[in-house]
Amino acid sequence: MNKKQKKMLKRIIVASILFIIIKVVKLPEYIEIPLFLVAYLEIGYDILLKAFKGIRNRQVFDENFLMAVATVGAIGLKSFDEATAVMLFYQIGEWFQSYAVGKSRKNITELMDIRPDYANVEDEDGNLEQVDPDEVEIGTIIVVKPGEKVAIDGIVIEGSSTLNTAALTGESLPREVSENDEVISGCINMTGLLKIKTTKEFGESTVSKILDLVENASSKKSRSEAFISRFARIYTPAVCYSALALFLLPPVFNLIMSNPADFGTWLYRALTFLVISCPCALVISIPLSFFAGIGGASNQGVLVKGSNYLEALASCKYVVFDKTGTMTQGVFEVAGIHHANIPEEKLLEYAAMAESYSTHPISKSLLKAYGNTIDKSRIENVEEISGHGVKAVIDGVQVLAGNDKLMKMYNIPYQECHSIGTIVHVAIDGKYAGHIVISDMLKPHAKEAIEALKKAGIKQTVMLTGDVKSVADKVASELHIDKVYSELLPQDKVNKVEELLSLKHSKENIAFVGDGINDAPVLSRADIGIAMGALGSDAAIEAADIVLMDDDPLKISKAIKIAKKCIHIVYENIYFAIGVKLICLLLGAIGIANMWVAIFADVGVMIIAVLNAIRALNVKNL
Repeated sequence: MNKKQKKMLKRIIVASILFIIIKVVKLPEYIEIPLFLVAYLEIGYDILLKAFKGIRNRQVFDENFLMAVATVGAIGLKSFDEATAVMLFYQIGEWFQSYAVGKSRKNITELMDIRPDYANVEDEDGNLEQVDPDEVEIGTIIVVKPGEKVAIDGIVIEGSSTLNTAALTGESLPREVSENDEVISGCINMTGLLKIKTTKEFGESTVSKILDLVENASSKKSRSEAFISRFARIYTPAVCYSALALFLLPPVFNLIMSNPADFGTWLYRALTFLVISCPCALVISIPLSFFAGIGGASNQGVLVKGSNYLEALASCKYVVFDKTGTMTQGVFEVAGIHHANIPEEKLLEYAAMAESYSTHPISKSLLKAYGNTIDKSRIENVEEISGHGVKAVIDGVQVLAGNDKLMKMYNIPYQECHSIGTIVHVAIDGKYAGHIVISDMLKPHAKEAIEALKKAGIKQTVMLTGDVKSVADKVASELHIDKVYSELLPQDKVNKVEELLSLKHSKENIAFVGDGINDAPVLSRADIGIAMGALGSDAAIEAADIVLMDDDPLKISKAIKIAKKCIHIVYENIYFAIGVKLICLLLGAIGIANMWVAIFADVGVMIIAVLNAIRALNVKNL
């Protein structure tokens, strides 16, 4: 508990003791009434003050105003015990709500407690100095000792160790790293000493981006939250005017009909009506449900950028995948070199040098197979042709390295290849030199992910790829993906998603899952963009609405289940809170419900709704 909560708890205890003493011990009226007023002011002075400030600032209609009018009116009717009880139970409900929200925030903060407090940097004498991560520049060597957090993204230049990535991915399985391996900030070093050369500034590192996503998630409100905000703005003044009408119209009508007016009875009913009508349960529990859902998802390594995306995901019926790096590991290996008109080693060297400026997995596999250091002075005029390949001048000769479309673009006759894999054709000075076959591996959980999505209610799975049809069809067949579109340029992927969007039902959403820079436009265009966060590009993560921190496609169905549970809880709270209030308002208006029923309709419903909302945190077994 924080100081404010502890102070309120003391006030609740003092007021409760006073209230019990007054109700149990029979005291003279001249002692009982002052004690009730002391208890009332002890527990309710801040509500009265807020109501007064609201009136002064012309922001009248809120729960403080409703409580103040109802309880002051009850005191005017000499119902001192009911006035004190209403204020006491209202404050107990508010304290409980504050404690519940604080606890859920603390849970989420602990789950996301990945921000490093310092980075170890060696000084000129070899001594370690702890500095603020914000002050560390790109290219600095930082030292991470066992038990410390990796402060900034970088590459291991010395040492080997085991990293705990649970705070980032939600998975307890540790990750082994050694020299030349990339590491991301937020991981905890478990065993050996590591020296890491930073590749990003702290503000651009993984841990900073994750914290920014979580902190800003609440700013993007769902339609349900927006509806509740609008509802409260209209509802509160409406019930205030209804209560005023309930107080005035029946007595005035009785006077017209020459019957006793009985203003006291109708004032009591109007005050009861006000207490019942307080919209706390809705205003508090709906945002809390989304907040808990986002927190529960974060615990599972699924970062949701806003409650609006969580709501959209719950209505997702179509999932569209990129292939490379999303459903496959993106770890390519050279499987063969065919129809080479020059020595195979020379063909591989030309292809590796031409692709050396690219970060695409295909390029990395060629460099790995080549195995030698690239002499960049031998390479000139590198031009990447989107969706086709690369053109470069190497040792004074023009080299083309790419797919069938690149060969067709330059009218170079090429040898077709029927091997399963990605084919890189190479042409030198306009003459075909041969091709290299590169194979990719499916991700371990890719097949399970498609099965889990269908069990989660997904109507159709689709795969979009720039790969040749034979490779795309084989992957789609192995994974049991419903539809596949191959040999697509980045713009073609956008067009395909546009086509799917035009065919779907208005209440059904399409999610696109990708990881590359060329996926950013599609991620932005789909109803929900889901990016692979661990190995995905910064552009894809920025464009996406949801980020999977461990690149596991199985987490997509998990995210959908979390979203559906969260939305289910939201609607439970809406129907329950509005239903109970409508019944109690009707009972209060006809005189059946008294202030004690009103207390339940306000505080009781709020506590039940808040408890229900917190269930959204529990998503581990979904």
